[in-house]
Amino acid sequence: MTANPMASRHRWIYLGSIALLVAMLVTGLLSFTQLHATDLADRKARKLSEALSSAGYPVPTQEQIVHNLGEDGGAVCADPANALTQAQWKYGMSNGAGGPGQRPVLSDREVVRGEAIVLSVYCPDKLAATQDRIDDLDLRDTVRR
Repeated sequence: MTANPMASRHRWIYLGSIALLVAMLVTGLLSFTQLHATDLADRKARKLSEALSSAGYPVPTQEQIVHNLGEDGGAVCADPANALTQAQWKYGMSNGAGGPGQRPVLSDREVVRGEAIVLSVYCPDKLAATQDRIDDLDLRDTVRR
């Protein structure tokens, strides 16, 4: 028996159709996963906006929160209680001078409490370790409203 030339053409049509369906399936799954992640980021951003607003803080836009913190808190939740993060945090609470003129300052409670609110929304499991470090700081009411 001889091979029918139409059968080989049909085989390529079937293989092409299968490849196209698989590509569409993969695209659909990736889109669904991304949509779910975006929905989670939006929900957490709304929750943070409400928490900041009820605490009396100025609230950034929803897009800013989602862009900076995403769905997992980004750099804020990476490892907030480790030594390097705490050193950078304390460096931000200095007078801004460089070298030997740099001195720590008495930071405001409200500034430090803002990070605790972010941690409570995005990574509440890491809040306790960071709260211990916050409690060790000498904080004052230095900013007048």
